[in-house]
Amino acid sequence: MGVVLVTGCSSGIGLESALAFAREGDTTVATMRNLAKADQLRRRAADEDLNLHIEQLDVCDEASVNDTISALVRTHGRLDVLVNNAGVSSSGPIETQSLDVAVRLMDTNFWGPMRTVRAVLPGMREHGSGVIINVSSLASRLPATLYSGMYAASKQALNALSEALAGEVAPFGIRVVLIEPGFFSTEIVANNLSRDEPPSDVYRADQEWIRSFMEGSADAGAEASVVAAAIVAAARNPVTPLHRPVGDDAATYLNLLSQVDGYEGWMEAVMPIIEAAVGPRPAIAEWQP
Repeated sequence: MGVVLVTGCSSGIGLESALAFAREGDTTVATMRNLAKADQLRRRAADEDLNLHIEQLDVCDEASVNDTISALVRTHGRLDVLVNNAGVSSSGPIETQSLDVAVRLMDTNFWGPMRTVRAVLPGMREHGSGVIINVSSLASRLPATLYSGMYAASKQALNALSEALAGEVAPFGIRVVLIEPGFFSTEIVANNLSRDEPPSDVYRADQEWIRSFMEGSADAGAEASVVAAAIVAAARNPVTPLHRPVGDDAATYLNLLSQVDGYEGWMEAVMPIIEAAVGPRPAIAEWQP
């Protein structure tokens, strides 16, 4: 049993992960930007009589990150596991997507984990142990999906950061794991920063086509508790690999990627999968390899 901090616990993977660690007897600190969204977590923890600490932490605010982590260490003496789960999505054409939205996305999905990692490393080095689990995405391992370029970029950047970090901190007894879920039933679609942006007239039909596939895949995905179980297992198992895909669809797509040649081969292979789910791609944007 140890001391665990999980970010982004108002719903989905973060909420389920906090509950899963608490069930294991870990001292679990569940954090979120807006504590007004903590009711579901509080209710479920109370229903199971779990000892769960809920704190405010905004990964986009360095002072919030440092203050919360410092207070945690003062109270509990150390931090053994950091789960960087807080994240948002965005969608839209590269040509027209709001740059403000793109910056906010990268601030949460990339710079947020960077802030928390920098805050916890001195203490983990001092104790000669620790686990940093960064919740990435299958999108980090595949060619970027149309109209999700910024989201994929944020997760691919997180993977690059984590790969370098793993080598840097291994001599101090600190492990790094990337959890890479495929499609799961979470709030990631509802947390899309682009949901209120007017669609582009030029790309509208094509974007709606992809949106239907992505939302349908997420709706059909497994529950977030499956990812939470993988996160807890990664924290426990010292031989967990750096890259840990989660979900049957993650395995399927990674296997498909291994069988094709480059981006062109990927597009030729994946387009029939999308069309089988949501129909032919709009002719105005027919892709030519």
